Amino acid sequence: MSDKKASNAMWGGRFASGPAAIMEAINASIGFDKKLYAQDIRGSIAHSEMLAETGIIEEKDQEKIAHGLNTILKEIESGKFEFSTRLEDIHMNVEARLAELIGPAAGRLHTARSRNDQVAVDFRLWVKDEFHRVAEALKGLIEAFLKRAEEHAATVMPGFTHLQTAQPVTFGHHCMAYVEMFARDLSRVRDAIERMDESPLGAAALAGTGFPIDRFRTAKALGFREPTRNSLDSVSDRDYALEFLAIAAISATHLSRLAEEIVIWSTPQFGFVRLSDSFSTGSSIMPQKKNPDAAELVRAKTGRVNGHLIGLLTVMKGLPLTYSKDMQEDKEAVFDAAETLDLMLAAMTGMVGDMQVNEAAMKKAAGSGYSTATDLADWLVRTLGLPFREAHHVTGRAVALAESKKVGLEKLTLEDLRSIHDGITADIFSVLSVQNSVKSRTSFGGTAPAEVRRQIRYWKKRIAKA
Repeated sequence: MSDKKASNAMWGGRFASGPAAIMEAINASIGFDKKLYAQDIRGSIAHSEMLAETGIIEEKDQEKIAHGLNTILKEIESGKFEFSTRLEDIHMNVEARLAELIGPAAGRLHTARSRNDQVAVDFRLWVKDEFHRVAEALKGLIEAFLKRAEEHAATVMPGFTHLQTAQPVTFGHHCMAYVEMFARDLSRVRDAIERMDESPLGAAALAGTGFPIDRFRTAKALGFREPTRNSLDSVSDRDYALEFLAIAAISATHLSRLAEEIVIWSTPQFGFVRLSDSFSTGSSIMPQKKNPDAAELVRAKTGRVNGHLIGLLTVMKGLPLTYSKDMQEDKEAVFDAAETLDLMLAAMTGMVGDMQVNEAAMKKAAGSGYSTATDLADWLVRTLGLPFREAHHVTGRAVALAESKKVGLEKLTLEDLRSIHDGITADIFSVLSVQNSVKSRTSFGGTAPAEVRRQIRYWKKRIAKA
């Protein structure tokens, strides 16, 4: 066997040219970081303008650079730009094309910066832009829930603990629980934007630069609050990416909990909601079935988003200051999580917006499982002055009697109830219906329709300002 054949056998058919091909494949990031093209060009234009304003490069060179970069932007957006894995990443691909377009002036662009701070500012800009997109998507989902909550502020349904019927609530109140969840996600997004709103551009490789650059000028030009304050941390920080993934994972978890409820609610056994054809599929063999595939896929994609968070935490956990090539593994995780979360939010907003609510099925289920037992116990405490533990015991006996008679608590006679405690009066029946139960829960944040409507008004005003 010739040496060349031996080499090919060693490296395998995919890398027929040997170690050089393997190194190019493992080192290149252009396959995914080309997604940063707009941010890279934006950062380069801001950098070149600052270099010209500070006298580091001549104005005529800056004009050539800006014109060349805008030309490249148009080429990429029109699909005419040819990306090369040989040039490794988006930065070198843009820089090489710039040199072809404007000649030696292109070489002045990289003055007083490094690919280390360049990628840090590009990625920060991208994550910040994506945070704003997520914020708008979350607002859309919250508004969809507010609309359904307003429609069903008084629609009675069972509230659950351990997935067992616990107490009656309203569907509007249940919807408002998700408003609270996704509003917390929105607040985390806002907090994260505030925390990451600093520009690393000008930190150079790791130690700053001796050129008289104006980092405050480039920070402002790129829409950041201010420049970062430590050059070492500037090029090695990926907290903003981790925070994006953490927020995405929490939000995806909320979406998954909602998806699980939709899957359960849409079964014939529950029948609480019916999804539109837009978010369901049929069975290939059973014509009667309508499968909640969109909800199931939202539930499943949560594992994908969570996995990206763990993956990047693991990449970053052992890195010494400052930059290491390991950090090249940060982008695919964030890009995929962002795309996945965008899709999940859009799908769930659609499902919430157009699902049909079966009020009759909800009301019927709300009265099952002796859901007003707590109301009976509360009445015994309020009206007869019983200690709650004694009232709990009396109520337990009433439930047992109802079970033996195979009726609901409200169907027991006054004689039945007085056989358990002779202080009970006919007034007890005012609290045993599910409608009266929910109306009585008037504490702040409770399920009483009036309180639900108050919370809807509050959140409408708050979201309008978000």
